[in-house]
Amino acid sequence: MTQPPVTEINLSELRLGHYVILDLGWMAHPFPRSSFLVTSERELDTLRSLKIKRVRVDLSRSEFPEAETPPATGTADATATDAGSVAATASPPPRSPDPALGGLEVHRAAQERAERHFQEGARCFKSVTALVDKQPEAAAAQAQAFVNGLLTEMSSHGESAIRLLDQVMGDRHAQHAVNVMVLCLLLGKAVGLSEAEIDALGQAAFLHDVGKLKLPTPVRNLDDSLTPAQRKAYESHVAHGVDIGRSMKLANPVLQAIAQHHEAVDGTGFPTGCKGERISRQAQVLALVNRYDGLCNPWNPARALTPHEAVSRLFASSRARFDAQVLQAFIRMMGVYPPGSIVQLSDGRFAQVHVVNASRPLKPTLLVHAPGQKEQPFQVVDLAQLPSVSVQRSLRADQLPRAVLDDLAPRARYCYFFERAVQGTGSEGPAA
Repeated sequence: MTQPPVTEINLSELRLGHYVILDLGWMAHPFPRSSFLVTSERELDTLRSLKIKRVRVDLSRSEFPEAETPPATGTADATATDAGSVAATASPPPRSPDPALGGLEVHRAAQERAERHFQEGARCFKSVTALVDKQPEAAAAQAQAFVNGLLTEMSSHGESAIRLLDQVMGDRHAQHAVNVMVLCLLLGKAVGLSEAEIDALGQAAFLHDVGKLKLPTPVRNLDDSLTPAQRKAYESHVAHGVDIGRSMKLANPVLQAIAQHHEAVDGTGFPTGCKGERISRQAQVLALVNRYDGLCNPWNPARALTPHEAVSRLFASSRARFDAQVLQAFIRMMGVYPPGSIVQLSDGRFAQVHVVNASRPLKPTLLVHAPGQKEQPFQVVDLAQLPSVSVQRSLRADQLPRAVLDDLAPRARYCYFFERAVQGTGSEGPAA
């Protein structure tokens, strides 16, 4: 019987040439990607050392020498097991030093720290939402403590950079809440809000969709397929959120931002259609970030925009909805090519933007594709250190050559966290 392209096999059946798909996060394995071609005995040894018994493989991407075919799933005999044992105890062949390895190790360590903090936020959100009905004030205290912790950490950084996360798993509502909160805290600082105002903004951003807990599941997410009645029910999550916020005894600035997080400065928002200065500064920031995350991470993944496309959409066709100063600060902060953007460089190489420093938005840190390097198909490159190289254009994933797409493996969701910015030298013009 013909095997499907993606199948699951025992680790004892795994061998050189298999394209593996690890259903694990960054911290659960030492590889730079969760999907890759197994090209060395060292990689086999490492895979066999993981605390898993079976692994998914993509046979359509696997590359076996001399047109060999992989053993069928579940048919490994004693010989195959013995061969696997020999391979597992064999010493890895000597390797030449990789000049990019040091940068990659630093990148991985920063990635793991950011993802750990993000997941802590997602767990906190789930804990808060579990408490709001019976212990609303306890829920508020948990949310306040988490936001305060992030503000303390952010203030110790000086300038912050924004890092793209990799394998973020779990509840999408929790991810949205943390994603929006992180970007709101950074943007609130960028537009000059006071510490108290940023604190209120962080709480509002974390809790802005809490009213959806009162809605039936089919209307919790905005979709073109909603009927007018369903759309009205969806919009009621704002009022529900304010009611829950009052039960939590949230401060008035927090309640106002929750109440206005779908309003627009041109009066086209909901629920009241208020405009201009009637919308609080915190709500203006929250509305913009909420919209950006909705464009990048819609409930229907087929409608997702790349981060570059989302920023372009906000500026080109939606800028009337947002305060001009807030929008300009957001674009400066995220860069023309925000983290997650797939780009082609002026030297022809392909890359993904991973870290953007707001003080040097045109010189992000990238994962640059390294053709022909199967064991390490990309390098961590800081464009601030390469004055002769620049980003030439943004691409969608489907515009990449197949080999590049397989190696860069663009993620299905775009989530962010902040870290201390590394200050470069030289000057750079503002983002367009």
